[in-house]
Amino acid sequence: MGHFTWCSRCAGGLSMLALIGLSYWVISRESMVENYGFIVYRGASTKDGSYSSKTTAAGAGIWTFIFAYYCLLIHFLVALFPLRACWSIWAITKLLKQSAQSRALQDYKTSGLRRQSSSSSITSSETLSSSDSDNVFSTASEFTDSESELFAEGNDSARSSPVIHAIVIPNYKEEMETLRETLDVLASHPQAYSCYDVYLGMELREAGVESKALSLVQHYVKKFRSIDYTLHPADIPGEAAGKGSNLAWAARKLSSNYTMSIRKNVIVTGIDADSHLSSRYFAQISNMHMDTIYKETASTTLYAAPIIFDRNAHSVSAIVRVADILWCAAGMSGLYSSSVIAPPTSVYSLPLELVDRVGGWDCDSEAIGEDLHMFIKCFFAVNGHLTCRTVLSPVSQTNVSGGGNGGFRGALMDMKARYKQAIRHMWGALDSGFALRKAFEMWKDRKHTCRAFRPLHKTGRGDSLDGYFPEAQLEAGSELPTENDAFSDITRDTLKEPHWEHIFYLAHRLFEAHFLPLHMMILVVASTLYTWVTEGGEDPNNLSWIFSTCKVLRPMGLVEVAVYMLIYESFHRVCVSARERDMAQAGLADGMCFSHRSLKQNFIDYFLVPAVALLYGTLPCAQAEISHFWTADLEYAVSKKAVRQRAKSVTIEDVV
Repeated sequence: MGHFTWCSRCAGGLSMLALIGLSYWVISRESMVENYGFIVYRGASTKDGSYSSKTTAAGAGIWTFIFAYYCLLIHFLVALFPLRACWSIWAITKLLKQSAQSRALQDYKTSGLRRQSSSSSITSSETLSSSDSDNVFSTASEFTDSESELFAEGNDSARSSPVIHAIVIPNYKEEMETLRETLDVLASHPQAYSCYDVYLGMELREAGVESKALSLVQHYVKKFRSIDYTLHPADIPGEAAGKGSNLAWAARKLSSNYTMSIRKNVIVTGIDADSHLSSRYFAQISNMHMDTIYKETASTTLYAAPIIFDRNAHSVSAIVRVADILWCAAGMSGLYSSSVIAPPTSVYSLPLELVDRVGGWDCDSEAIGEDLHMFIKCFFAVNGHLTCRTVLSPVSQTNVSGGGNGGFRGALMDMKARYKQAIRHMWGALDSGFALRKAFEMWKDRKHTCRAFRPLHKTGRGDSLDGYFPEAQLEAGSELPTENDAFSDITRDTLKEPHWEHIFYLAHRLFEAHFLPLHMMILVVASTLYTWVTEGGEDPNNLSWIFSTCKVLRPMGLVEVAVYMLIYESFHRVCVSARERDMAQAGLADGMCFSHRSLKQNFIDYFLVPAVALLYGTLPCAQAEISHFWTADLEYAVSKKAVRQRAKSVTIEDVV
């Protein structure tokens, strides 16, 4: 491993040590000034053998300025994040409410059509719901009259989309009931039979996995366009066990099922084993992908959706529930209308052409956070010109559970399981180093204007065509390959110049995710010590206003988080109501739980925010970044999921 690779991998840990060293140096020097009033520096010896000396009260000098202004910057960024999250969740909630109203009206108008619709078409109500929102979050343009006409009722192109959705469900030792529930939800979609190709990304290490996969395939074979499974081998050198490796293996296998002529209309979606998606999620993606307005960017677009933990929040401890609410904030903070950087959380979709372009998913230990890792990989593959579009259809998830039966012991088990999940999240700090290396590679190749790639399944180990190579490797000035040519499956593409503004925004988001939690805690302690040792001093550097401002920004940030939680109440209510309605229409509501929130009964959640920030933000961040000094490997463990319950909907009030 080269020095640059190691340093980039340990960027978080190195920054932590540098900040601690800076804080110690500044505080210790200022403490000496306050105690003695001066510092004696010995100079060179004179002719008579004595030493010249001088006194100063400058303390740590320029390092004090660096410490103070960096402290102000960090406090400002911490206060900025919840503001962005509030704006994003408010905008999403507003549009979800509008969409729900339109959908309710359309359901009434087309109730007869809904009863007659077959499983091979998209109903007009779903088409209408996507028209209400799918373009609102586009970074390319605003909603136009032509788009309204495209999604109007009765439009055949919207009802029978040529888009094929290749849905990959990577899983390892997941309970059969969890997988069945997820497949039941997908199978209930009107377009499932005509548009969904489902791939179960299984692990060969799991005992009895093939019979498990065959049982699922046999049960659902008539409910989708196709359903298949893949078995990821356990003995591939350099591959780490996890969601990313299963997804990568399944993607390589599914790639061979699509010819060059239809690949441009294949959308690959990776979901967790417990993710529940509405039919509107896929309908909106189909409409956006086929819209002529987005034709130029269709092959370089990544689709992300907000997530919500609305299935078993009533049965886990409050601190775990709040941790996941704040995790939703992190995911949604980039999904507002003008955002050009929108990293996905757990569930996302991208065209198969884009998967080909980047050579699929990485499988090494640094790719454990495969969603952000794939986003960064796609981002730099197009020199920062990746298009991000938000799908206005929240993804239902379950809170991690420790398997306890309630009480104090059960709460501790839940908290322990959530901390392990937080370690996996913070292990993604490796992606900051990955982004540094990709940025360096992009800088070296910044003059390249053309590249080419082959289908993912044609680029295996030992293949000279690695799926992403300079155009110079092809014969200069050659004609485009013909259908019978040996290189007929090569796609050539023109590269734009690096988009430095987008790269700056990405750097900010990565810093916010992987550096900010730990740096904030260090500076809260360090700035408190600094003001303590300098209290009553003369403040010759005129820096006291900075630390006074920081004292104001801290409680301001907590107030902003409280505002986010208040808006989240409305967001949660809208999402749960929509999912209840969808599941009732699909006949699946009796087998599921719906966690409703109440501000009156959930007031305790608001007071747990500081504890959650420390327990599931700062501590796992520090543990992960310290561990990266000697290893990038993390043992893969499956989180326990809430399984289907044959019970009525449960509310928080019932539990309390």
